[in-house]
Parts: sequence; structure tokens; C-alpha cells
Amino acid sequence: MTETKSIVVVSAGLSEPSSTRMLADRLASSAIRQLHERGVGATVRVFELRDVASDVMNAMLTGFAPTPLATLNDRVENADALIAVSPIFSTSYSGLFKSWIDVLDREALVGTPVLLGATAGTPRHSLAIDYAMRPLFTYLHAEPVSTGVFAASDDWGSGADRVAPLQKRVDRGAAELADRIVGAQPTTRSDPYSPETYLGGNGSFADLLAP
Repeated sequence: MTETKSIVVVSAGLSEPSSTRMLADRLASSAIRQLHERGVGATVRVFELRDVASDVMNAMLTGFAPTPLATLNDRVENADALIAVSPIFSTSYSGLFKSWIDVLDREALVGTPVLLGATAGTPRHSLAIDYAMRPLFTYLHAEPVSTGVFAASDDWGSGADRVAPLQKRVDRGAAELADRIVGAQPTTRSDPYSPETYLGGNGSFADLLAP
């Protein structure tokens, strides 16, 4: 391996241990494996937002980030990729997660590939990644990968049959992140409504509409 990429993992879990951190660790491990398969090394730094919760509040009140928070934000700004995982409360990301985003430099994530993850007690919150987290990172001009990984309490049940579907989603999201990091083009799918699909690569919509 001739190249090493840096990945920062930010977990907004509040308890210890937390399912949010468990998901973050799975995503990081899979991303490292996916990069190794592509001949790229990786260094990973994991941050728990609850460890800097008071620093986040102080930064919001004073406009200055204490050293632990400043270190986290600097790592995020200089990372090749970010894995961000939040618990879902009241149908959206946690207040601590949003408060951290609010004290992060507005330019810190521009062009940065991001793998989003979320946890909740019920699958009913599974769409929160797409309607809450993804728009937030798009606003910051980050580049979230297509697959967001959601884990409900039932996903952590005992037995391989219970965990396997979650791991499949984890590996898919991590593969997309690895591709984005190394600059690989995503796999394209044919458009079932394109002229090429109907006409074998020749023709146009005018041909389709012709009598």
C-alpha cells in the first residue's frame, strides 16, 4: 500500500456503551477493510461528542472552542472522509449533534465524503437520515454517500440472522465511502426510461414518438 487516507468518526451517543458508538465502530471497521481491498491504507480517529459536550456549549456562548473541541474540529476539517453517527430523538438528530455542527467552521466539510449513520429504538425513524441528516450535510457542501446506515434496537438482537442485514447495509455504505475516497466512479445503472434501453443504444425520443 502506497497511500494512506485519514477517516474521522464522530459518534453522538450519550450512554456508555451506546448503540450509536457500536454502529460507528462497525462502519469504521468496514471502511478500513474496503480501503485495504482497494490497496489504500487508512488511519481512523474516533471522537465521542459527549466527551466535549461542555466545550460545545462554551463555544456556542463565547465563540471560541476549548482545546479538546478545537482538536476534534481540526481533525474533521483535515480528514479525507467523515463517518457521522447520531441517535434519533423526536424524529431528528440529537441536540448535541446539531450543536456541534453549529460550532464547526462552515467551510470544514466542503467536498468531504461523508458516511451517515443513525440509531433509534424503532425502525419507524429509519428515514431520518434522508430527511434530516443528509440535507444538513448537503447544506455544508459535504458529499454524503448514497447509502445511509440506520440501526434499530432489533438490529442488535442475538444470532447471525438478526445482525446480518445490518452488516450488509454497513458494508454497502462503507464500500461507497471507500470508492469516493479513492476517486472511483460509482456503478451506473441503466435508466429504464431512456431511449437506449428501448432502442438498444440507438435512436432518440423522437424515434420513440414516431408513428
